[in-house]
Amino acid sequence: MTTLSLDYTDVVARYEPVIGLETHVELGTVSKMFCGCSTEFGAAPNTHTCPVCLGLPGALPVANAKAIESIIKIGLALNCSIVEWCRFARKNYFYPDMPKNFQISQYDEPICVEGYLDVDVDGKTYRVGIERVHMEEDTGKNTHVGGATGRIHGADYSLVDFNRAGIPLVEIVTKPVEGTGALAPEVAKAYVTELRDILRTLGVSDVRMEQGSLRCDVNTSLMPVGATEWGTRTETKNVNSLRSVERAVRSEVIRQAEILDAGGRIKQETRHFQETTGETRSGRSKEEATDYRYFPEPDLVPIAPDPAWVAELRAALPELPAARRTRLRAELGFSTDELAKMSNAGVVDVVAATIDAGAPASEARNWWVGYLAQLANAREIEASALPITPSQVARVVALVSSGSLTTALARQVVDAVLETGHEVDAVVAERGLAVVSDSSALTDAADAAIAANPDVAEKVRSGKVAAVGALVGAVMKATKGQADAAAVRGILLERLGVTD
Repeated sequence: MTTLSLDYTDVVARYEPVIGLETHVELGTVSKMFCGCSTEFGAAPNTHTCPVCLGLPGALPVANAKAIESIIKIGLALNCSIVEWCRFARKNYFYPDMPKNFQISQYDEPICVEGYLDVDVDGKTYRVGIERVHMEEDTGKNTHVGGATGRIHGADYSLVDFNRAGIPLVEIVTKPVEGTGALAPEVAKAYVTELRDILRTLGVSDVRMEQGSLRCDVNTSLMPVGATEWGTRTETKNVNSLRSVERAVRSEVIRQAEILDAGGRIKQETRHFQETTGETRSGRSKEEATDYRYFPEPDLVPIAPDPAWVAELRAALPELPAARRTRLRAELGFSTDELAKMSNAGVVDVVAATIDAGAPASEARNWWVGYLAQLANAREIEASALPITPSQVARVVALVSSGSLTTALARQVVDAVLETGHEVDAVVAERGLAVVSDSSALTDAADAAIAANPDVAEKVRSGKVAAVGALVGAVMKATKGQADAAAVRGILLERLGVTD
């Protein structure tokens, strides 16, 4: 693979990027799209299958009503029109992860059309048009064994797991996004971020990109600045993180510019993003719609959503992320940057609930974006999925504020709550984690530290006040970290006859 050499700033001064995004979302239903098999993630291979999702002769599909409700909610949240009548189609292609050799999808008659999503980047609002939101079923999963890349080329053999085949899948397709200029990568990332937050707020998917429940295909093309005809696009498939969406666009912009500068032509194809290099690699020539030989699915009746039902779903939509951010900015004084970090961590709702439980806004935010987010990352789950409630976090904050806990002890309390499920005060009592506030006990510990470290004590007396830190550490060790470090420092300086 050739390492990209052009400067991005120079490229976007000469070429105008046009981007588009196709996002696939696995819905969080209990059963699959057209059968009753479980959608649970992580089960043993090929244990969640049946004649319907395996496409065995004589098996007939039945549409999942909860999935249809979920996609209508998505369409409404994206400002789409919900059609009065639509139907499924068969999309024919022949891969080993397609047990029927076709995918039940929607083609010319999707259920949601003509929407939009506004995103803010660098102080400017960009409107991303939504062309369609349609229903389909997911494919199985191929695992290529052997070789260095994990792909079929160079593999010794391949295995297929059909557990994922038939899981309800929503595809959200944008219109081409023009006018983003140098910010095209950031706009792409901001769109997927905002879409993820909307889906999470709706409760229709866990949107775990690392598990594949949210996957993004990124279309990119270039045209010379001032031109009116779009360039040939490429499609970077299955980009699986927000950061990679941004990197994939940037990489394709530079790669395509190198080809065009050399007098070459961009080939319409799918490409694969390489996490290790930040570049894309050629996949296959991109099919046109006619290559899939779509035709109406004969085994499923058309869908005609009742307008009264759609109106009920619209009225029941929760407060969406953009509106919630506006409200929290006004009510709690969070900055745009702080809200963006909370949103990226998926903790806006739990921060708000922690504040409602009595914690100051800044402390609630710091705990969820800081220590709790770190714990969640280590467990590879969302911070909001940790087994600790906003009221428990608020109680920890209150104990720190009152001086009953130090920050270090508070973290131990949080760890114990996550481990045991016990309430905060019970954990403090069971494990003896409260701050040692007995002045006589602290004085005795300070005297012991001075006696055990006469050289350090003499340095402090001679004016090297910073050396007192070693004595503070000795007292903290003796009290198992349960003393207030600032109070200990004050006692030590007093016992040594030194003023700070």
